[in-house]
Amino acid sequence: MDKAIFDKVYNAKDHDVLMDAYKDWAGQYDSDLEQEGYVAPAATAAILDAYVEDKDAYILDAGCGTGQVGALLARAGYTTIDALDYSEDMLAEAKKKNVYKKLTQADLTKPLEIADNTYDAIICVGTFTYGHVGPDSFGELIRITKNGGYICFTVREGAYEDHDYRKHMLKLEGTGCWELEELRQTDYIRGENVTCKVCLYRVAK
Repeated sequence: MDKAIFDKVYNAKDHDVLMDAYKDWAGQYDSDLEQEGYVAPAATAAILDAYVEDKDAYILDAGCGTGQVGALLARAGYTTIDALDYSEDMLAEAKKKNVYKKLTQADLTKPLEIADNTYDAIICVGTFTYGHVGPDSFGELIRITKNGGYICFTVREGAYEDHDYRKHMLKLEGTGCWELEELRQTDYIRGENVTCKVCLYRVAK
């Protein structure tokens, strides 16, 4: 694995630098992270699967990257999955997996051109981390999730504390926007000895 690209991704100071890094990495992303023991996608998909009963549920893979999570959900029997990512190069790789109904290029740090109450569930893995997307984006994910739907996401260790994720999560709990169903710590990238929080929320009915 090219550590220079890895460092560039997680230390990006702006979106232009980040997209340039992903352009260089997209083709090798899956093989590199498999080698490093990137287990967060499987752990998160399994948690969401434990809560979503309908295999025809309309799911958004937000920050889909190369489509690892979508492929796992499709393997679990889910049939209606959309993909969203800021990197066109990563979306091109995700498209090759043939598991998504629609692929959208969009910035999760800005308002999304998606109608309210669109999705039964959203899954977001590897996106809430350094140099990527912060907790201010929770509101948009809640907005586009149906009442009673689920949002399942990872937050990388370090970023969870440094960017006050729990504070933002609790604020949204306090205002009745969503309810915490599960929060656990799990391995993120084993080769780097990095863990993450996996959080599953149910949007208020």
